[in-house]
Amino acid sequence: MTKLDLMVSSPLFGVALTVGFYAIAQLLNRRWTWLHPLFLTAGGMIVFLALTGIPYADYKAGGDIVGFFLGPATVALAVPLYESMKRLKGKVRAVIVGVTVGSASGMLAVYLLTLVLGASRDTLLSMLPKSATSPIAIELARQLGGTPELGGVFAVLTGLLGSMLGPAFLRFARVRSDIGIGTAVGTASHGIGTARLIRESVAQGGISGFAMSLSSIITPILCIPVQWWL
Repeated sequence: MTKLDLMVSSPLFGVALTVGFYAIAQLLNRRWTWLHPLFLTAGGMIVFLALTGIPYADYKAGGDIVGFFLGPATVALAVPLYESMKRLKGKVRAVIVGVTVGSASGMLAVYLLTLVLGASRDTLLSMLPKSATSPIAIELARQLGGTPELGGVFAVLTGLLGSMLGPAFLRFARVRSDIGIGTAVGTASHGIGTARLIRESVAQGGISGFAMSLSSIITPILCIPVQWWL
């Protein structure tokens, strides 16, 4: 085994590659704000690994270390949520209704989309929990009988697209309130969308974190009758 092979197989390689691409993506995002850093990071690493022929398993050794910190980062969203609690007083019921309707609508949209496009049953079951945070979406896809890895891909893609297009769409729809924006983004695009909002507004980010947490509870409940039906 050459020195290059030893370097690539080291967990530090995956960590360094991820951090390096993310740093470059942040610089590009400052110039072109519509380019999402996570989209650039993931896309850039995929292209890099494909061009260099480096096995994904070698990258994964370090990528899992980065992924480990997803849990603490998600828990840290409780801080802006705590700071936004005053805004939620008297409106929690409305947010719960909004998240429930939004989660159900998202699942219905998935069903109709896969029906129109003629997608397989496995794709449908893997895609249904796409708006829940990634770890929950992966487990729900497994419980429903879909492919967990595919469920994770759909969840990440949903978060990325929601974070890039969601705020602009809400502005186009003339949704201006912090609660409306936070509830919509948190319900539809979980942690990735929430992280985007926090960069622009702590209030919207905190409400989005609350909506994301509710969605992670409501989505599995909604999946129970779906599993019986399908």
